[in-house]
Amino acid sequence: MKKRIEMKPLLLAACLVLAGAGAHAEEQVVIATTGGAYDSALRTFWFEPFTEETGIKVVSVAATNAEMRAKAAAMVKTGNVTWDLYPDGEIQANAEAHRLTSEDLTEFCKSLQGRPDLVEDACVSGGARLFSTATLMAYDPTTFKDGTPSSWADMWDQTRFPGGRSFPNFDDPWRVMAAALLADGVPRDKLFPLDIDRALKKLDEIRPAISLWWKTGDQSVQGFRNGDYSIGQIWLTRANTLKAEGRHIAWSKQASFLVGDRLTIIKGAPNRANAEKLVSYWLDHPETQARVCEKLLCTPPSRKAIGLMSPAARAALPSDDDITDYIVIPDAKWINENAAMMLERWNAWIR
Repeated sequence: MKKRIEMKPLLLAACLVLAGAGAHAEEQVVIATTGGAYDSALRTFWFEPFTEETGIKVVSVAATNAEMRAKAAAMVKTGNVTWDLYPDGEIQANAEAHRLTSEDLTEFCKSLQGRPDLVEDACVSGGARLFSTATLMAYDPTTFKDGTPSSWADMWDQTRFPGGRSFPNFDDPWRVMAAALLADGVPRDKLFPLDIDRALKKLDEIRPAISLWWKTGDQSVQGFRNGDYSIGQIWLTRANTLKAEGRHIAWSKQASFLVGDRLTIIKGAPNRANAEKLVSYWLDHPETQARVCEKLLCTPPSRKAIGLMSPAARAALPSDDDITDYIVIPDAKWINENAAMMLERWNAWIR
């Protein structure tokens, strides 16, 4: 009897501890990123300050862009959604498939409309702008004796510019096909609709020189570190990572495509309110955007953020003249309408 009486306070204390733990359970939000330097910059300058201010823990999971889209679709289909948001490509964010798996942010965006500090499309129904950047031709300038490459045609010139080549290989092959067509002499303003047959025929010429087909940004970076290729099509954010490491790397604005990412909240996200808070924090803090884009070399959605970046970083961003004179702005409508066909043709060719 005495033993039973002594146990009661212990049981009561245990129950109180458990109850207190439940009442103070840690809030969180789960976001997918492509990992590596990209995730590191977001965590250091965005996720950690957000957690410090709100108490909401940001859990990031690494995945390729293709894996993010496939995972989001599968989670929504099965009703077992474990992620809250992920960055989807600007082009994909305009596709019907995106709308089927993402929350409509029309109501969320209303409070952000008309803000003079943000670009006009900073927040739309398909997602909030993370940043804009470029997919471009990067190269090791120490490798070549007869000048440096500046165009996609130069990438195909293995006599003047010897060495391995690199291209991405995932569920978004339009940029590889577009580079091939530009290398084959198609004018920039006549690029779309893409001539798939012509593009694949041109790619046949360079295929033996492709020493790396990368699927993730980290693979493209590691391949350059290893000397696996001397010229490659990579993301500007990743090329800048290599430059920050002190690597001999340069890139050509004349051989680039303007791309961007939008923050997508997955339909049925378990922590939707926290996901919205994370997105709001990003758009409301130009200093956060500036630090991330200083590190990754991207264009943030806030005009104030651009002003907070260093003169060197601002000078390296694509200018209005660059966009007018060189950079290709992809036809998102055509790409989305023909995405399945392009991927089928691409998979048949790449085997």
